[in-house]
Amino acid sequence: MPAAFKDYYKTLGVDRKASAEEIKKAFRKLARLHHPDVAKDKKAGEAKFKEINEAYEVLGDPVNRKKYDELGENWNAPPPPEGYARQATGGPEQEFHFEGTGFSDFFEQMFGRGRGFGGFAASDEEGHRARPGKRHGQDIEGAISVTLEEAMHGSIRPISFQTVDPATGEVRTESFKVRIPKGALEGQVIRVPGKGQAGSGGGEAGHLFLRVRLAPHPDFRALGPDLYHDLPLAPWEAVLGTTVRVHGIDGDLNVKIPPGTANGRKLRLRGRGLPQPKSDERGDFYVVVDIQTPTEVDAAEKELWEQLGRKSSFNPRD
Repeated sequence: MPAAFKDYYKTLGVDRKASAEEIKKAFRKLARLHHPDVAKDKKAGEAKFKEINEAYEVLGDPVNRKKYDELGENWNAPPPPEGYARQATGGPEQEFHFEGTGFSDFFEQMFGRGRGFGGFAASDEEGHRARPGKRHGQDIEGAISVTLEEAMHGSIRPISFQTVDPATGEVRTESFKVRIPKGALEGQVIRVPGKGQAGSGGGEAGHLFLRVRLAPHPDFRALGPDLYHDLPLAPWEAVLGTTVRVHGIDGDLNVKIPPGTANGRKLRLRGRGLPQPKSDERGDFYVVVDIQTPTEVDAAEKELWEQLGRKSSFNPRD
């Protein structure tokens, strides 16, 4: 059955006509407030953090947002191949639900994160075709939301996998643990052997494949193993240079801003990003300079800016 509709605009506390920048600001504010590392109630904070991440996964992506807005509350579930897995035999569709992946059933069904792959005739250990009627169970694919902290250190995630028999309505739930490897990257596939659909006629069970989706973070964005952090600077800090303390993925960092730093400049801190997959090395941490201009000044400040304007020989249009 279709999952209950989720109002992602309400989750982020923004208007449906909110700009992309307003949505980003709302996400960052809420994510910082409810991040499990700072929330007073860790369990409640973690649950709220997942809701916020899911909402931003949709509204922060132009393609996802367009689809979400077009379908609306009367979405009534997309065509079955996107949200459900088919039986290999072409029989009734088998419905799958996940718990612990970080995504709700509504998200899975609307955006097609979970789907099945057709089963096939199994082979025996010697590589010969198995006897007729013996079929390998269906492989299932889903998405798993992985935080940057989990990608940094690795983790063990409890997963609950629920199937609903379309003929009888019988619900079968199986719980197990999935290892999130240290250095997990966006798009990486985690294979969980034997946790797909059960085989038939003595055939082996299929496998579960979970595709990693790195959860949005209020302070960092990942590109492969590299992390990027936008650093707001006052105009005088960029002109004169300074040292700024920045919160990194595994501790605070001192970032030296050279005099005359231009807006958008990337300052690299080697080896302070995410771990490289299957390696002892790490990616880099990039600080991206974002020079902010005061929008309001008092009389004394205005006079100082006017003095600077009269004395400075700098002309950005030369």
